[in-house]
Amino acid sequence: MEFFIDTAIVDEIREIGEWGVLAGVTTNPSLIVASGRDFREVVLEIAEMVGGAISAEVTALDAEGMIKEGREVAAWNEHVVVKLPLTPAGLQACKALTADGIRTNVTLCFSVPQALLAARAGATYISPFAGRVDDIGWDGIQLIREIKEAYVLGGIETKVLAASIRHPMHVQQAALAGADVATIPYKVFKQMVSHPLTDKGLDGFMKDWAKRGEAKQ
Repeated sequence: MEFFIDTAIVDEIREIGEWGVLAGVTTNPSLIVASGRDFREVVLEIAEMVGGAISAEVTALDAEGMIKEGREVAAWNEHVVVKLPLTPAGLQACKALTADGIRTNVTLCFSVPQALLAARAGATYISPFAGRVDDIGWDGIQLIREIKEAYVLGGIETKVLAASIRHPMHVQQAALAGADVATIPYKVFKQMVSHPLTDKGLDGFMKDWAKRGEAKQ
């Protein structure tokens, strides 16, 4: 399972990118606003830094507007993936952009039937929102598992991109459910790398090493 980071804050992307684990970045209008920067400027800086798939979301709500905006955004950099909402207009735009050879990420997916529609429209990625599904009392990871199963049975190549990841266990569960990609917030990456037994073990090694130095004296 590949790792994307879900943020538009460049310093966060740079820090996690230095770990050597990132394959891409996802952004959305809310994340762009939170960054306080120009949309195009941020996307281009991220593309130069990461060099993987960079999801940049359209803000138009009609198919014609999405297609126009998607073509413009895709032209910014070869790594840009156009992010579209899972609506009738979004599906129409997905079909048109796919025909143009533009990669797409269809987002705000909450059911298997929605995922099947996006796949047939040519989506490169489908983004089921695990955390938001959990929020309404359903099982977000089970949704990811069922989408992946349906895709495998149907011979569908659309990649399942687990989104709305809330904690490290979501990452583990998404991997075991067969997700191709998980897009993970900065905070969760920091939680993933941390473990008290790792810290304890390293502390013990360093104390032992220090004793070795003392013995030589």
